[in-house]
Amino acid sequence: MEDMFRVGVIANTHGIRGEVKVYPTTDDVTRYKKLKEVLLDTGKEYKTLEIASTRFFKNLVIVKFKGIDNINDIEQYKGHDLYVTRENAIPLEEGEYYLADIIDAKVVTEEGEDFGILKDVLETGANLVYVVEHEGKEVLLPVIPECVKNVDVSAGIVTVHIMKGLV
Repeated sequence: MEDMFRVGVIANTHGIRGEVKVYPTTDDVTRYKKLKEVLLDTGKEYKTLEIASTRFFKNLVIVKFKGIDNINDIEQYKGHDLYVTRENAIPLEEGEYYLADIIDAKVVTEEGEDFGILKDVLETGANLVYVVEHEGKEVLLPVIPECVKNVDVSAGIVTVHIMKGLV
């Protein structure tokens, strides 16, 4: 299981007082209003940054970090990822799970036959798509009730119905 989840990427600086434009990579952009701190991946280590203020602009979040008051202090981190710890992640509702927790899960058919390993999850406009490694090839399975029958996070098993034409 992942201990950290990516919530954004520093897209660019904003003004000269140390603010940054963050491209959010979270399902709930409004979570930035409640977020107190993030971990910045500097490339060498994770640096804890306390959030002083946030506001929204188009599809971005303008973030001001405490103690960073100059463009020169933050400019070097353009393109770097921002993370939260599992403890600071959005609480799950019943039946929900973090996508990171099912990566490398075993994928089996309804009949109980091994099908492959879940390698990635793609987010499309309509629904999620599981990328499953099957017999050396990638198979894309839409995350819809007709195809994904059960996800058992604790056992690491995803049960699927292979719809006609998917393989």
